[in-house]
Parts: sequence; structure tokens; C-alpha cells
Amino acid sequence: MKTTLDELLAFVSVVDGGSISAAAEQLTQTASGVSRALSRLEEKLDVTLLRRTTRRLELTEEGQAFLVQARKILDAVESAEEQMMVRRQKPAGRLRVNAAAPFMLHAVVPLVAGFRAQYPEIQLELHSSDQIIDLLEQRTDVAIRIGPLRDSTLHARPLGSNRLRILASPAYLKAQGTPKRVEDLSGHSLLGFTQPDSLNQWPLRHALGDAYSITPSLSASSGETLRQLALSGAGIVCLADFMTGADRANGALVQLMARDTVEVRQPIHAVYYRNTALTSRITCFLDYLSSQLAERSLPHPRQL
Repeated sequence: MKTTLDELLAFVSVVDGGSISAAAEQLTQTASGVSRALSRLEEKLDVTLLRRTTRRLELTEEGQAFLVQARKILDAVESAEEQMMVRRQKPAGRLRVNAAAPFMLHAVVPLVAGFRAQYPEIQLELHSSDQIIDLLEQRTDVAIRIGPLRDSTLHARPLGSNRLRILASPAYLKAQGTPKRVEDLSGHSLLGFTQPDSLNQWPLRHALGDAYSITPSLSASSGETLRQLALSGAGIVCLADFMTGADRANGALVQLMARDTVEVRQPIHAVYYRNTALTSRITCFLDYLSSQLAERSLPHPRQL
């Protein structure tokens, strides 16, 4: 490899700082040193990464493409260094974790005892919210989010994915009958979410496509509320495996229309702002969570 990490760091710092002098101040180097590193990098790559004018620096098309890869390399090196730091020390202090109530109850809470035994100096503070929160405003260190990510300013770590299934209780099916086709659902009580509407798109294959839009007979803002309603025989629901595994295993909920169900997996990510003071705590928690979820049959990204 011809390029050095110092040259990559100089390049990224100049882009982020908007000038060579700002990058030099950030890196505690001289402006001439940063400029020379940038020139060496362009010479080795045989491309112009930045156009220099009297007023500002502007990324070229090649510079924009190279910036994406440079960031990935620097992030990977930083992550590797952090993991080695974690191995050399005993992380301690408060760690505030936020997740939707169903995920907190069914996926996180069962792992807390094991985590505390392994990292007794970390003080967990668990918060539940069924809405997407602002991490800074809610003083949250790491949040678990299910579904596509929207906020690109956060660091995200994939934890796995989760399958959706159409379910009902045996009591409901005995009283109302078992729907055999998607078209049969129109005569049943359907349990759905108050928001967002995307959660009321069920992964069912039918004449018009692979997603069936329902109009809920009964709505709730929480997946756990919908689970309890389904268990009580209130209707048919579409929920994720992480919260219904035990129910399906003991027969409290039964999967419907398995052949017509499209295998849709919701991505699960941990999101956080990079904060050096918290890094070891976050890394320890996410490493533990990821490994335990994989053992409990929540598919790991490598298995997808």
C-alpha cells in the first residue's frame, strides 16, 4: 500500500475543516506539513483530489469518491484501536440505552443479568420509547432502531434483522375461522399500528403485489400492546419474531398464510454519536448484545 494513514487523515481533516490551516490546527501540525501530506497523496494516486482557489478548497469528482473510502479506512482503524483499548481496561460509568418497548422487554432485558456479571462497573440505564428520539435531547448514549435508518449523522452498527409473520391466537381462529387466502382478511379483525403507515403494510403476496395494505380494526402505538391484544383473541396481527418466538413455540400464537408470506426482514441497528469518553462502554454493550442475539437465533448480518 502506497498511501499512509497520516496522508488519509490529512486529506479528510482538510475536507472536514474546510481549509489546510483548520486541518493543521485540528491535527496539531503545521500548515506546510498538512499541505505536503496532501500533495504526496495526490502524487501517489496520480489524481487531483482538491481544487485550490484563493478562497476555498473544492473536492473534485475523484476526491469525492476517494473521500468515502478514506473515511471507511480511518473508521476501521479507529474501531480496531478502540477494541484493543477495551481489552486493556475495565469500562466503567453510566450507559443510557433506548429501545422500543417490545425490543427492550423481549431482547434486551433477558440479557441484562449476564452483561452486568461480565461488566459490573458499567451502570446501565434503560429507557423505552416507541418513537424515534433525539439522542442528544433525551441524553441517550445508544439507541436500538428497527427498520431503515434515516439519520445519516449517527454512527450505526448492524445487530441483525428480524422476520415478520402474520399471527393469531387459537381462540380467535376457533371463533372467527382461519383465513386461507389474503382476500379472506377483509372479513377479519386486523390489528395494526397507529403510525407510521408503513407498519400496516403486511408482507403478503397477492394479485397486486408483495405487500398488503391493511385498514386496522383496532390500532395501537406499541407492538407490545398489539401482541397482548392478539394473545387475548382480539384479532390478527403482523409482528416481528423477536417478540413472538416464545408465543409461537408454546402455541399461544399461530402463523397464518405461511406460503403467501414474503420473507421480509427488518434491519436492526444500534445508533450513537462517537464520543471517546463513552466508546468503551458502548463497544462492550454492543459486542455483548450482538453475540447474545446471534446465539438466540436473531440472524447476524453475516448470516443474511
